[in-house]
Amino acid sequence: MNPQETYWSVLARLLWPALAGLALGAAVAILWDRDTLYAVLGGGVLVAALVTYLAREGRLHLAEQALELGQKGDTLLSPMAREVLAHLPDPLMLLDTSGRVLFANASMHTVIGVAPENKHVSLMVRTPQVLEAIELTGETGESRDFEFVSPVPVTRHYQAHTALLAGRPPVTMLVLHDLTAIKRSEQMRADFVANASHELRTPLAAVSGFIDTLKGHARDDPKARDRFLDIMSVEAGRMRRLIEDLLSLTRIELNEHVRPSGKVSLEAILREALAALSPLAQIDRITLELNAAPGLPPVVGDRDELVQLFQNLIHNAIKYGREDGHVWVSVQPVGAASGRGAQAMLATTIKDDGEGIAADAIPRLTERFYRVDVKRSREKGGTGLGLAIVKHIVNRHQGRLSIESRKGEGSTFTILLPATPADAAVT
Repeated sequence: MNPQETYWSVLARLLWPALAGLALGAAVAILWDRDTLYAVLGGGVLVAALVTYLAREGRLHLAEQALELGQKGDTLLSPMAREVLAHLPDPLMLLDTSGRVLFANASMHTVIGVAPENKHVSLMVRTPQVLEAIELTGETGESRDFEFVSPVPVTRHYQAHTALLAGRPPVTMLVLHDLTAIKRSEQMRADFVANASHELRTPLAAVSGFIDTLKGHARDDPKARDRFLDIMSVEAGRMRRLIEDLLSLTRIELNEHVRPSGKVSLEAILREALAALSPLAQIDRITLELNAAPGLPPVVGDRDELVQLFQNLIHNAIKYGREDGHVWVSVQPVGAASGRGAQAMLATTIKDDGEGIAADAIPRLTERFYRVDVKRSREKGGTGLGLAIVKHIVNRHQGRLSIESRKGEGSTFTILLPATPADAAVT
């Protein structure tokens, strides 16, 4: 049987045996001079046999069509073509006329998060613009080129192309090109210029003013000169820290959509961060304490970024804690959250016993340049970028950040990062 035939073509092809059977029955009845009743009964028997035969053929044909649908993705491409498409860096998907996925390469699997073969595209792709383009291309054969944004889990920008490939049956192709790095570069340049020009204006004006003063009436005043030079040194240090944090934030945001691949020990990172910050804690007589659960698995992450993340959080706990106070750092495994792709996590908490944070300020803590107490932040050498850096590092590592605080009771920052198998190699 030709697999391209429809059920009705099968019926048409098998209709002639029915006609021949009826004619033969009528001829036999006439020659034997039987009653019309016998002729009708004979024809009915033949028709019943024919209907049974046709039903059987129809069921076989439908079964063949179902089998063909399941095997189409395998027979559509030659092994060489499948291998080439599988290794393309751009996500690619092939669909039949009903929107069912016949083939998707490894890059598309990464974008979607699941193996989509033999599933309808609407079950994996939630962007209406993409679904409309696929449907329009399948119906009219018209190719489409457009850009769209995928907001979760991290905002990504794509350029999509759909086209109808000639064949029997025709196949719709969807190709995505990731524009995230380009878009982020453009936005980072604009943000850097805007932020640098705004935040550097005040310390630069102060330094310029003191220079003019030293060149003028304070030229021969040693006490004023020393005082002004000390202030200039503080303002210059502030500008240096601000530029360093802006550059660091720019680098992190630029790669936020690229998940790190290294495997690192979280306990080792925390010990390194605590060792680096212990001299600052000793100045205010603050005790640093680490409590790590035994046998912790590693996490997938960038070592340098995670060190920066926890140094920022611990440094904040030291800066805004009370003298003769305490900073508690703990890390322990937690169960996997529900949902697709759920996995075990490591929870790291940094708790201080400082003044705490007002509830209405907590949602804004990770905004750029937001400070709860501007004067105190600048006195402590803060740039207003530390928690923004923390937020973007957590996003890149597909983790979660939560903040709990009450006025007068200190603050607790919790970082959840995905864990890896305990036997994975650690760097």
